[in-house]
Amino acid sequence: MASVMNDGARALGRGGLGAVMGSKNLKAVVVRGRNRVSVSRPEKLSFVLNESRRWIKGNPVTAVGLPRFGTAVLVNLMNELGVFPANNFQYSRFPEAESISGEALEERYLVKRRSCWGCPIGCGRVTRAGGLEGEGPEYETLWALGAQCGVGDLEKVVLANYLCNDLGLDTISAGSVIGCCMELSQRGLVEGGPRFGDADAVLGLLEDMALGRGLGKELAQGARRFARHRGAGEYAMQVKGLELPAYDPRGLQGQGLSFATSNRGGCHLRAYLVGPEVLGIPKMVDRHSTMDKPGLTIFAQNLNASVDSLVLCRFLQFALSDEYFARMLEAVTGVPYKAADLHRIGERIWNLERLYNLRCGMDPAEDTLPLRLLREPASEGPAAGRVVLLEEMLPLYYRARGWDERGIPEPQKLASLGLAP
Repeated sequence: MASVMNDGARALGRGGLGAVMGSKNLKAVVVRGRNRVSVSRPEKLSFVLNESRRWIKGNPVTAVGLPRFGTAVLVNLMNELGVFPANNFQYSRFPEAESISGEALEERYLVKRRSCWGCPIGCGRVTRAGGLEGEGPEYETLWALGAQCGVGDLEKVVLANYLCNDLGLDTISAGSVIGCCMELSQRGLVEGGPRFGDADAVLGLLEDMALGRGLGKELAQGARRFARHRGAGEYAMQVKGLELPAYDPRGLQGQGLSFATSNRGGCHLRAYLVGPEVLGIPKMVDRHSTMDKPGLTIFAQNLNASVDSLVLCRFLQFALSDEYFARMLEAVTGVPYKAADLHRIGERIWNLERLYNLRCGMDPAEDTLPLRLLREPASEGPAAGRVVLLEEMLPLYYRARGWDERGIPEPQKLASLGLAP
């Protein structure tokens, strides 16, 4: 869960890239340059960018919600919908959500907004707490170091966020593994372990994890290894070894399918189905339905893989259609691109990643979710009584992908994508 840190407090947080750098004794990468990137059709690019900015400024998410509250704008909304997991996903709502919300953060600790270079949205937060100043916390961090651990003390969550930034820890995985440990302590499987709601224990364990001390040394191996070592692997809220983020899929069937099928494990950004299932972007769909989710998930996974390869922020997709990204790419390269071309590019990327994982020994049976989400119904809120109906969606997903019933790409699919060996 070691991150690659840049610009002070920005993290390439998921997947342990910092650990890879550390294993190579690589401390930092510094890049300098004066030459500009050449653009094939600068006038067209300028036109498309100006149009894009108008769409961004006209969208309520990118023009109002994210600029004012940052990603933390989601806390109260997700809690109200019953998809804001708490206490290691034992509950789908957190009673103290209001106290760790974006609104509370703005009122008590916000210093100013911050944006990436040239960004018109500015979702970053500079905050001050406990005599310290830093960037964040984001929505995922407020959840991971807050609700996931049963902590409703916002100042302690902000300080834990600063500590993760200083130590280079992925806040999602760090908070998730501590939450897992808290449940195992609750069940008597970790003697003298931390308890839900103990904010000081969270702060202490973060430092212990980074420095490899005591219980923290075990936790630093991630939730899956830690829970299995304690004989309780089912309590690790992870997919393919990567800890789940701040969305309870029992109330978001498409997001559940996207978690299970993500090539890098428990990631919400490979197909952000929260867009259509909660925010109605690009259109509202029934978040409890299943038959439409395989196709929708594939559409989002392909498009997101393509947009990621353009090195563009996911939040732009709240305001811009795929056609705008194709027009940008055409203006820069001079090569004609349509929206359909981007989806094909994304499909190639997705299948290549799948083939890579399979070659490295990934078992397709890992396209699943923690048993709690498949067998234990949510106990309260709008999703009460529901589980993730993965067994209904996964076979249809494989078929629509052009993969066999085991989840392995068929030769004809690979040939159609130009990926045949």
